[in-house]
Amino acid sequence: MPSPDLAAFVQRLPKTETHLHLEGSLPLELARRMDPEYFATPPAYWRPDFRFTDFAQFQEQFDRYFFKWFVSPENYYESCRRVMADVVAQNGVYLEASFHLGTAERIGDVPFREIARAIHAAKPPGLELRLFLGMFRDHYAGRLAKVVDEAIAWDEIAGVDLHGFERPEFQPWSADIWAKVRALGKVTKAHAGEFMPAADVRRAVEYLGVRRVQHGLSALGDPAVMQLLRDNEVTLDMTPISNVKLLAVPSMREHPIKRFLDAGVRCTISTDDPMLFGNRLNDEYGALGTEGGLDRATLVKIAQNGFAVADLPAAVKAGYLRELEAMGAE
Repeated sequence: MPSPDLAAFVQRLPKTETHLHLEGSLPLELARRMDPEYFATPPAYWRPDFRFTDFAQFQEQFDRYFFKWFVSPENYYESCRRVMADVVAQNGVYLEASFHLGTAERIGDVPFREIARAIHAAKPPGLELRLFLGMFRDHYAGRLAKVVDEAIAWDEIAGVDLHGFERPEFQPWSADIWAKVRALGKVTKAHAGEFMPAADVRRAVEYLGVRRVQHGLSALGDPAVMQLLRDNEVTLDMTPISNVKLLAVPSMREHPIKRFLDAGVRCTISTDDPMLFGNRLNDEYGALGTEGGLDRATLVKIAQNGFAVADLPAAVKAGYLRELEAMGAE
């Protein structure tokens, strides 16, 4: 646990959240409505010492519980309203969140666009939201392909993200769609390099053309991929607590984010799936500042990195960066 002084410092930091899955953020009180007995107390995976055995165990919780909540615009609204209010309560001012394409198969005759509109309607004052359409690497087929073709042009959608387990390899459709999204002036992301080798990060950058990689941990083992990240000014949106609980890194002390930063690769930190990891945005900063051994100047730099990539007006962005610079000088 961070000291009261560090916790207060972290709370004061204006922050961005750039890697948040809305289905994995279901508040505990809503989960209890689906299974009051199982969720009577916080689940075991909220314990700091908990580790998932593999990604399949992690994914199973979505299939058994969380996806069952996200079946209507109203349910998305109720969950997202609480999630976003909590971001604001931690002095979070900018949020990039994704919602899952697979929902289109669960909502029956409800137009999928109504989900995106409900999420935006849940946004509280004081928070800037950029909503991403997230999908698995093999999702572009049948009805879902048609949904993707339409959704990428919606005003509610700021970009796309390939998420889920890092198999299979990137498929030809994803490169085509990702190029179309960028042609629309929107942002493309991809999960890569959390469990797969550095070559997966390279393909995300070179084949998909992304400049925002979610995780990217394995890149550290390949100097050529590290240089590729620097040359292309790629940002890694990392989630330290989830990396530890999913065994992508052995411990918070051994988390490589500081090594990436020292090597000139821009990194942000976020929560990933708070319902699965029992974490909040402030917890990520606190964990890096205690178990991770990062000093406050580095925590400020990480916060600054979030604003560097944020889709905000230049004057607004500059204001937050000045505030952080002043905190870094304390």
